[in-house]
Amino acid sequence: MAAVENGTQDESSPSVEATDRPGEHGDGSKANDTQPVESGPPSRSVGRRWRWIVGAAALIVLIVVGAPWLYEVFTTVSTDDAYVNGHVTLVAPRVPGQVKRVLVDDNNPVHKGDLLVELDEEPYQAQVDVAEAEVEAAQADLDAAIAGIRAQVGLARSLRFNLEHSIEEVNDTEATLKLRVATLQSRRAELNRAEADYNRAQRLVTTGAVTPQEMDALTAARLVAQAQVQEALQAVYQVRVSLGLPAEPEKGGDLTQVPADLNQTFSAVRQAQAQLIQAAAPLGVIQQSYEATPHEMVEEFYKRDPKGDINKIYEALVKEAPAVKQSQAKLLEAKRNLAVAKLNLSYCRVVSEIDGVVTRRNVNPGNNVTAGQSLMAVRSVTEIWVDANFKETQLRYLRIGQPADLDVDMYGSHAHFKGRVSGFTMGTGSTLALLPPQNATGNFVKVVQRLPVRIDLVDYDPTKQPLFVGLSVEPNVLIREAPTGPNAGQFLQTAATQVGSAASSGSKP
Repeated sequence: MAAVENGTQDESSPSVEATDRPGEHGDGSKANDTQPVESGPPSRSVGRRWRWIVGAAALIVLIVVGAPWLYEVFTTVSTDDAYVNGHVTLVAPRVPGQVKRVLVDDNNPVHKGDLLVELDEEPYQAQVDVAEAEVEAAQADLDAAIAGIRAQVGLARSLRFNLEHSIEEVNDTEATLKLRVATLQSRRAELNRAEADYNRAQRLVTTGAVTPQEMDALTAARLVAQAQVQEALQAVYQVRVSLGLPAEPEKGGDLTQVPADLNQTFSAVRQAQAQLIQAAAPLGVIQQSYEATPHEMVEEFYKRDPKGDINKIYEALVKEAPAVKQSQAKLLEAKRNLAVAKLNLSYCRVVSEIDGVVTRRNVNPGNNVTAGQSLMAVRSVTEIWVDANFKETQLRYLRIGQPADLDVDMYGSHAHFKGRVSGFTMGTGSTLALLPPQNATGNFVKVVQRLPVRIDLVDYDPTKQPLFVGLSVEPNVLIREAPTGPNAGQFLQTAATQVGSAASSGSKP
């Protein structure tokens, strides 16, 4: 009541609730129960309730936002020092010439095999025509060489028969010698009979039993027999001399005695053998020994074919003859020159080697270009990857084959790319610089090094969301997921493990 009298109102005073209770008149009558109740000032319990609600909401927001962040911190490794990289193919002609046409310009998409630049083909077409003429001439020379070798084969066949004929002549002469010796023996027998008749008749001339006429006839017969013996003897001498033998054998030997291999060593046979060797030389038949007899030479020649087929031997000689080989080599050289000329002619059409986009075009029709001169560049739109420079303190968690989420600044949250760690550069960026640091000189300040890590794109479609070389990327490598693909799980310390194992094996006693 004191608070009411002083014009103040205490929220905790029960008198206020008793005197100013809504719905109750001053005369003590109660108002209708259906009338609205007027709200009073918020109580302390309501404020406490709202503080709890706000705290719970903040905790929920913290859990919703912070839990993924904490999960990402413990399950991924990321860096903001990464960019898109890709292959660049420089387009250059393989032959010098004057540019006839340029069919593309910068930023034009091209496919593998598309014509980019065309050079003047006329000089190279002339070289092709000259090379074709050389091929025809070489082919004609080869045909002529084969014809000449076949003629040489015919000559060798003829001289082969001449050699056999020479041997046969020696054999015939030996037979003639035997015939002449037999004739000599017959003549000597007749001489003996004529001398016997003459001697008997001479003893009977004094008795008159033999007339002078008969004596003259016996004398003439004796002289004729002696002459026939001399004639037969000289004929034997002639045959022996024609065989290269002495007219009379030493120590009165047999006139029919001749060397057993006379038909192989006779001068006429040797001459025929030499002529055959001379004719066979252009065929590539080289005599192993010039002391070999004709029989040995022919026997060796027939060994060129297992069955001794002379026709097959000569046919093989035609193919293997030096003149034919030389002509074939010239023909092959002419064909190679023709192939080179045609190849140079085809190089007048400069085509794209990859699918990509044309950049840095610096050629126009009428320019004279040299072989290897850069005309333009083609950037690949499919063979691209991400080079991420991770800190050296992050490398312990990375393995080849780990998946990665790639956020590209160009697309923001509108695109999401997948990747895979495919390899590590064998050196930090500073060591690969043109002027690497020299830590051994001056004051050394330790700086955290970064190692380029290559991340290949997975299921990348350049037609939907293309990536351009040099774009900034923020990769998140999922280190808790199992590596997959080629060389999965490997890292730089593989080499260190091998060195350690070698050192441990070398330390064994």
